[in-house]
Amino acid sequence: MIDEDICNLVSYALTTELIKEDDIDYCVNRLLPIFHLTSIKGQDNIVNLHVPIAQLPIIIDNLCDYALKHGIIETDTVTMRDLFDTELMDVFIDHPTTIIEKFNALYKKSPVSATDWYYKFAQDSNYIRRYRIKNDEKWTYESEFGTLDITINLSKPEKDPRDIAAAKTVAQTNYPKCALCKENVGFVGSVNQQPRNNHRIIPLDFHGERWYMQYSPYVYYNEHCIVFNEVHTPMTINPTTFDKLLTFIDYFPHYTIGSNADLPIVGGSILTHEHYQGGRYIFPLQKAKEEYSFKLKDYPKTTFAIVHWPMSVIRATSKNKAELIKACAHILQAWRSYSDEKAGIFAMTKNELHNTITPIACKRDGKYVMDLVLRNNITSKEHPLGVFHPHEELHHIKKENIGLIEVMGLAILPARLKGELNTLGEMMVNGQDPATNEDVKKHAEWAKDIISRREITKENINDVLHQEVGSVFNQVLKDAGVYKCDTEGREAFKRFIATL
Repeated sequence: MIDEDICNLVSYALTTELIKEDDIDYCVNRLLPIFHLTSIKGQDNIVNLHVPIAQLPIIIDNLCDYALKHGIIETDTVTMRDLFDTELMDVFIDHPTTIIEKFNALYKKSPVSATDWYYKFAQDSNYIRRYRIKNDEKWTYESEFGTLDITINLSKPEKDPRDIAAAKTVAQTNYPKCALCKENVGFVGSVNQQPRNNHRIIPLDFHGERWYMQYSPYVYYNEHCIVFNEVHTPMTINPTTFDKLLTFIDYFPHYTIGSNADLPIVGGSILTHEHYQGGRYIFPLQKAKEEYSFKLKDYPKTTFAIVHWPMSVIRATSKNKAELIKACAHILQAWRSYSDEKAGIFAMTKNELHNTITPIACKRDGKYVMDLVLRNNITSKEHPLGVFHPHEELHHIKKENIGLIEVMGLAILPARLKGELNTLGEMMVNGQDPATNEDVKKHAEWAKDIISRREITKENINDVLHQEVGSVFNQVLKDAGVYKCDTEGREAFKRFIATL
């Protein structure tokens, strides 16, 4: 069947317009040596096959199976199959310059036309694996702050023990320096580095500083993009951050863009390379109501408000981009050095800085909107992983840093939860004690509490667990908020506002 599968793959590339009819023979000839072949049957009929997009995962699986059978792939793991299939897809993908030229030509028509094409290209080239993304579990939770979005992300494969063992035998390199560096374009990858043969990026000019845009291969939300500095430099939040975020919004007014904080615990997973994340998605935070408005005399063209949100958010809105940048810089500078012992907020202890901001920008009704989320990464004996971090009783659901995406109200929960919740649900319905099961005993106390409050049936258990997970995420955000949503917390928040 190898002849048929190769023909189908080339036909898929033709269907998705990755290639044109005159490219068929060239692409077949590129594929032949990969499979240690000298020719195939059916090549002349490829133009008539019209293979649909949905067939790609079947074709890829067939080709990987053949490669395994014939020793082209040594180990049957997700990592090794991914390394191989990205090599196949690279056969059909234009050089970076051509991709950039296509994007820029469409951008002249409209920013939406450019991103629509680029996002489709990222999927058609199998850089974004559609068939994995559709396996993600998604639901919503109605909280007192509005609708929260909950996801269990299954598109990022977990490491196979065989790959972990193999990685120990592979020589470590410093190239590329990290998963975000521009040198990842076309990078073949290894057992310890993701393959990026089919990866292409778009350059952006941030006032003479070169940055790039790409899409995330794991797509936590619609058109999930990553914008990163050309230079491998650490994350930082400073006045120029606000300028860059709003410059990106000028490029793509239909997108949201934000930055992870620049300190451990409250920052994202990659603090070594300056980058932002955005996309064509309206996050729950952006829908949240404003509960307390105020003005700052030095910024008369900008309005400010405390947002009704479990985390501590100041929303600044203005048509005047320059003034908004200065206002945000002023708030950042004030927060960096602000302490309030009564509220448990300390700007610095033992020469360690604790205060920073997670900023999020968008354009709404012709105005720039910047949500500034106040963060603090102080620890204590009671909370060694962070005072303003998910507390220990929530770690069975969410222990990781609360980064930009979670801050905006979208929970990215670990893939392990899917299997754990299924097992837990079955045990709860059958009256079994979760503490007796190694995989779910971490959830035992939580399950006991749910059973004490809710009626559990085989028919409703999935919905019950989904809603209870949503409730946990709501509490996660409350734990991460430096000012709590009670009278004392709001009074403390206003004390900071008064210093501005």
